[in-house]
Amino acid sequence: MELTDRPWLKSYDPEVPPTIDYERVPLFKFLDRAAHKWPNRTAIVFKNWKITYAKLKKQSEIFAANLKAAGIHKGDRIALMLPNLPQTIIAFWGVNRCGAIGVMTNPLYMETEIVHQFNDAGVKMCITLDLLWPKLEKLRDQIPVEKFYITTIGDGLKFPLNVLYKLQTMKNGSSPKIAYDNTVLPFKDLMKGREKYTDKKVSADDTALLQYTGGTTGVAKGCVLTHFNLGANMQQCQSMIHTLGQQQETFLGILPYFHIYGLTTCLTWPTSMGATLAPFPRYVPLDVLKGIDKLKPTVFPGAPSLYISLLQQKDIAKYDLKSINVCCSGSAPMPVEYMEQFEERAGTAISEGYGLTEASPVTHFNPIIGVRKNGSIGLPFPDTDAKIVDMEVGGEPLPPNKRGELVIRGPQVMQGYFNRPDATADVLRNDWLYTGDIAYMDEEGYFYIVDRKKDLIISGGYNIYPREIDEVLYAHPKIKEAVSVGIPHEARGETVKAYVVLEDGEKLSRSDVIGYCREKLANYKVPRRVEFRKDLPKTMVGKVLRRALREEEEAKMTARKNKRSKAE
Repeated sequence: MELTDRPWLKSYDPEVPPTIDYERVPLFKFLDRAAHKWPNRTAIVFKNWKITYAKLKKQSEIFAANLKAAGIHKGDRIALMLPNLPQTIIAFWGVNRCGAIGVMTNPLYMETEIVHQFNDAGVKMCITLDLLWPKLEKLRDQIPVEKFYITTIGDGLKFPLNVLYKLQTMKNGSSPKIAYDNTVLPFKDLMKGREKYTDKKVSADDTALLQYTGGTTGVAKGCVLTHFNLGANMQQCQSMIHTLGQQQETFLGILPYFHIYGLTTCLTWPTSMGATLAPFPRYVPLDVLKGIDKLKPTVFPGAPSLYISLLQQKDIAKYDLKSINVCCSGSAPMPVEYMEQFEERAGTAISEGYGLTEASPVTHFNPIIGVRKNGSIGLPFPDTDAKIVDMEVGGEPLPPNKRGELVIRGPQVMQGYFNRPDATADVLRNDWLYTGDIAYMDEEGYFYIVDRKKDLIISGGYNIYPREIDEVLYAHPKIKEAVSVGIPHEARGETVKAYVVLEDGEKLSRSDVIGYCREKLANYKVPRRVEFRKDLPKTMVGKVLRRALREEEEAKMTARKNKRSKAE
């Protein structure tokens, strides 16, 4: 297959161009345009608080001016360690506008993860939530942060909810006491005044974001993403999902903004089309159902775990989901049976796509009108080349339906890993990004992820793809969630272990699960071990952490060996 063929172009919706005339501008220019074109549109709605696009632009300019006055210069790194709040959105655009580099930080990070990320990025300032301050305060001597700005959830509420929130936190003692000084300051200081600022020297090729990978493949690394990388991906999203933007859209902001998938699909891209952003700081299924019923969102970017958990709510029939016109699913494969259930409930199909932090993140998506192939990640975006290469040697593209490693190139691909030339050279080779995902492409240009390259199980010389086993387990009516993992085995190299979460009130035995798999899978793929659990370890966007389970098994094996050697 020559890349000049690009079979996926024939599968595009007629409205989707094969190439885009990109605007090479700083990212904040898309906010400025939205404010000019739709000044009175609601940009953000949160509880009883709203802001228009004209006011959001102005507030980001004031925020940028205050950052500059606080000693921030172009290229300085600022950590945003916040849940999804209006303050997060304003801070993101303010940081972007003043020429600083955002470092989006997971509020649930453990102390060692915070220390690693802040030191690796050289974070000069941190904007965070009062509830997170006790954790950060203990680390002040271990991180390079010079100033902390602290907000509260009440800062994003209007009267009387802001007062009620303050009284409630005082009553239950959930709000920590903070000793403000010249290095620990209230977030509101960055919102004050009338002076506005935009760094005119910011170019599209400047770094906008250091987005850290989740660390599922080792030490977390900062992906260097430019204003153009992020802006190009927004424009690609708009071209591929071409039905959006003809009216005022409302985007559900459930995916965390600190994750690149949530940042692009729930914050930057919807801003470029003048959509209303509806942030949810915590994922509570019932709150989300109530929010959908009240706000009437038109777009729901999500992950399989979000859709599945909503479907499992007993009272889901009480809530109207019919306003949703587009559902995007990414971060993990979506079991087909749940896709069909959600489509029946909401009246709209879930379209699967694919991306990774190193690509800003989206690279593939199923057509919004044309053929949507269940189980497929869809077609490469405009200007995005993709090919399947040999897992060991790379090189020339493999023919259709042949499994290998997925590699990608396009304008959304990162510049590299921050201060890690060796790691960069491992994944960026001759402009191609080596994803580490095992995939294949069919004759019509649709791509299918089989598994992570490092998740491949080799047992007794056989290659086993865990996702195939997972799909079989998911199809069992009594199984709510499942994941299969390769664990060390002295004779076979590895053997398959299944971790299973049962539906509420259901019972299954180990032999039931193994017997069921024997009916569906070749013998060498059947799990030899089964462990029942109440839940599975996941990332914030619902991706099951196979590595965490594998490490548990390795730790158990090491402990058993140590115990035996002591006994001997």
